[in-house]
Amino acid sequence: MSEDYLLLEHGSGGRAAQRLIRDLFLPHFANPVLERMDDAAYLEAGPGALAMSTDGYTVDPVEFPGGDIGCLAVHGTVNDVSMLGARPLYLSCAFIMEEGLPLSLLERLARSMGKAARAAGVLIVTGDTKVVPRGAADKIFIVSTGIGRILAEPAPGGARAAVGDAVLVSGQVGEHGLTILTAREGIRGFAGLRSDCASLNHLVEALIREIGNIHVLRDPTRGGLATALGEIAVQSGTVCRVRERDVPVRAETAAACSLLGLDPLYLANEGKLICILPAAKAEAALTVLRRFPEGRAAACIGTIEAPGAGTRSGQTVLETAPGGRRLLPILEGEPLPRIC
Repeated sequence: MSEDYLLLEHGSGGRAAQRLIRDLFLPHFANPVLERMDDAAYLEAGPGALAMSTDGYTVDPVEFPGGDIGCLAVHGTVNDVSMLGARPLYLSCAFIMEEGLPLSLLERLARSMGKAARAAGVLIVTGDTKVVPRGAADKIFIVSTGIGRILAEPAPGGARAAVGDAVLVSGQVGEHGLTILTAREGIRGFAGLRSDCASLNHLVEALIREIGNIHVLRDPTRGGLATALGEIAVQSGTVCRVRERDVPVRAETAAACSLLGLDPLYLANEGKLICILPAAKAEAALTVLRRFPEGRAAACIGTIEAPGAGTRSGQTVLETAPGGRRLLPILEGEPLPRIC
């Protein structure tokens, strides 16, 4: 570690977070399961493998247009388990709550979590509660862990992206991160903005059963679409080429990003996925995605290529709308903390 102290950017999901994991945690925790570095762990467990994932949720504000920290804790963990081609089954949830938290707020969040779990078809089966003194936390933090049965064989993973694959995204990007920013800062004039917070497990299961041979599934949360694609390119040793004109972005999102100087490709999503699969299957996969409310705006946005002709492995290249090209590096720093 070159840094002496922990910084907010270490939680960004970008390069600083990757350095923290690589240089501080992995030397002590290293094992073949962890070193895959996908959204969930692939666990050999008798007949049939399991997927397991855990995540902490610290979003500010805890209630926002389109969701809250309660449903976010369910959706985010369900999605991480699903990205390994698994059917999520069970969740555990730990609550770290600040003294003085209104019980009415806590009940709203619990109700939201229960509703989200029922819609996803998962059970919250165990948990823990801790109350800390005023000032030791900010209202409420939730840590959730999910486990599910892997349906895809072989399971999707970032290292499986292959030259010639198509890159699909299930809908408009950047909505969650922008919604959190405008809600937190009280920015008015963008009433149509809402988080895309949603569970994607039913959509993923349809892709696995009806299309098959899905090489990569990834939910582009912290760091957004650009960072997630960069991570996949690094894992697979390939180049990801993206067509800007084909990336779906809602008009309200584009307008707000233009005003605030933000790039929607780097803003967090909580109800979108990246699907990478053989190009011959792309149209059929889009048809499946568009059957679901969460996938109606699904689009093919690019391809996976071999390094060469001015590119090297691990890069993401954006073909801009005017016809130019530029690199999309993995996020460095933290444009917006506490987004999930």
